[in-house]
Amino acid sequence: MAAAPHRNDPPAPTGPARTVDTQVIVVGAGPVGLLLAGELALRGIQVTLVERRHGPTTQSRASTLHARTMELLDSRGLLADLGSPPREPRGHFGGIPLDLTLPGPYPGQWKVPQARTESVLEEWALGLGADLRCGHTLHAVDDRGSHVEAAATDRHGALVTLRAGHLVACDGQDSTVRALTGAAFPGVPAARELLRADVEGIDIADRRFERLPGGLAVAARNPAGVTRVMVHEFGATARARTGDPHFDEVAAAWKRVTGEDITGGTPLWVNHFDDENRLLTSYRHGRVLFAGDAAHRQMPIGGQALNLGLQDAYNLGWKLAATVDGTAPAALLDSYGAERAAVGAAVLGNIRAQALLLLGGPEVEPLRTVLAELVAGEEARARLAGMISGLDVRYDVGGPAHPLRGARLPYARLRTGDILCTPADLLRSGRGLLLGLDGPPPRVDVPADRVDTVAAQAAPGSPLDGTSAVLVRPDGHVAWAGGRDGDGLAEAVARWFGSP
Repeated sequence: MAAAPHRNDPPAPTGPARTVDTQVIVVGAGPVGLLLAGELALRGIQVTLVERRHGPTTQSRASTLHARTMELLDSRGLLADLGSPPREPRGHFGGIPLDLTLPGPYPGQWKVPQARTESVLEEWALGLGADLRCGHTLHAVDDRGSHVEAAATDRHGALVTLRAGHLVACDGQDSTVRALTGAAFPGVPAARELLRADVEGIDIADRRFERLPGGLAVAARNPAGVTRVMVHEFGATARARTGDPHFDEVAAAWKRVTGEDITGGTPLWVNHFDDENRLLTSYRHGRVLFAGDAAHRQMPIGGQALNLGLQDAYNLGWKLAATVDGTAPAALLDSYGAERAAVGAAVLGNIRAQALLLLGGPEVEPLRTVLAELVAGEEARARLAGMISGLDVRYDVGGPAHPLRGARLPYARLRTGDILCTPADLLRSGRGLLLGLDGPPPRVDVPADRVDTVAAQAAPGSPLDGTSAVLVRPDGHVAWAGGRDGDGLAEAVARWFGSP
């Protein structure tokens, strides 16, 4: 049964109404929406992006890309467009220094302004044929069972009705789609907040999670001379806000915590973030789906929020495309919510723990001391590094047990004939991959339009040693791995790619 429509009353139209027919509507043209649009367009799906902003953002709320996100961008050939971002091998867990280095081609974290990430993804998605419509304010979402209709007002005040088979909300933590649909969003309300500002014309020392008697202070000056300051006063509670704080509030808190006066600087951007922690009950509501911060709300600690959202889009894109073009096996689209909600819950759990360590006052110092001692050991360090980087994600893909099953295809140097390549090179098409590692893969009937079959040899000592073949999903996760007998391979092909 179709859900009842949900609406906000639009303003009176000032221009002629029109209707746009497409296959998928993506609401929100931030990094998550743009990556999803590109993933859909790569597979020939007609996608229309609806964005409230009138143009590209110039703010860089997030600036960190983690190792797994770098791998997925590499698998789409997008890394060169990012330029040569600086790499930092060390991150933190709740402000406690942590070496993020793990095996793989992109260890550590990479500092890329969000505006640059968006620019690269926008150029890619539009180049593949995605339709971006800025200056559109959404007023209604109506799942009619056979299709979705969305009503918006364009930049000229004209009403626009968009019709599609599916709509995906990628419109951030204050999601309009989530409000319109009434999607259940349980969790923990905000208790504490961190004030943040980008300030020009101040000269203060850089400091990384400096814990002072009155609070926490962070400052980092970029090459352009702009200093990002962040401050939290121990014991202060989050305020109910309808907008961003004024710079005077940030400067006053900074003075109370550090004793330094930054009021002479020019604020370029001021905002705040708090420790509210929420996760959608379901990532799918009929023909309406959610990704990124529209599906989960968390404190943006260590850059995990942006990376979590991009990986949502990477998981969803190929599944939704297969659903739209009619090749998806039963329940493929439902696996998106099952897989990503589990990952979201785990990430929100570690972020909540970090928020307690980061914003807690003197009472958390004993716990911080114990944790700092634990992460000096390799097992604990690697466990936390895998959690933060996204490299530890493993999905329940069914089938015979194997160390690679459900995990991302590990990095290895491969030779196909006379050509040297990597797993990312073999995933550029956006299709699945049946990879034989000691000769041709087992003989099985695969849909050639959805799965590339490749024989390769891995360099000695690689993580692929001892495995004869792997079936890899378009998002880089191993759907099956095994020997020459191909036990369970046909079932895995059918589950994830359908019939030839």
